[in-house]
Amino acid sequence: MTRLDEAAFTSFHSNTSRALWAFVYRVIRSASDADDIAQEAFLRLLRAELDTSDEEASRRYLYRVASNLIVDRWRRQKRESGEELTMEPSTSDQQFQDEADVARIFSELTERDRALLWLAYVEGESHEEMASSLGVGRRSIKVMLFRARHRLRELLIARGMLVKS
Repeated sequence: MTRLDEAAFTSFHSNTSRALWAFVYRVIRSASDADDIAQEAFLRLLRAELDTSDEEASRRYLYRVASNLIVDRWRRQKRESGEELTMEPSTSDQQFQDEADVARIFSELTERDRALLWLAYVEGESHEEMASSLGVGRRSIKVMLFRARHRLRELLIARGMLVKS
């Protein structure tokens, strides 16, 4: 196992930190929590006994850790509040109203659905990569992604943003 030296970590961090933060933020809709989760994911990457010569494997490990931290955060908040969490994006600029509406609808999905859709359509991960990132079975990704797309479609139809065909 090779460890990341400072230069390799700096390069890896600069190549992945923005996308990781965006992934976490889109799932949990909290900038400060996204900062914390991304930082913790990188810290755990540094502490892990991984073969860091494979940058793609390190990236998948990073996303998997972040996904697990998101789930841990959700469980902790649910346990502490005893209520279902709703996360509303905040925007007051009319220019971005359509994006805010879509973001609001996206936030109504479960965290797992948001993570699946983000990894598939923003990060462009394969089913195998998504399974590794989320820590689920490779064969279940196709069904989970189908259901996430279906739930998003139903929400868009219900809000009049998509016409049922």
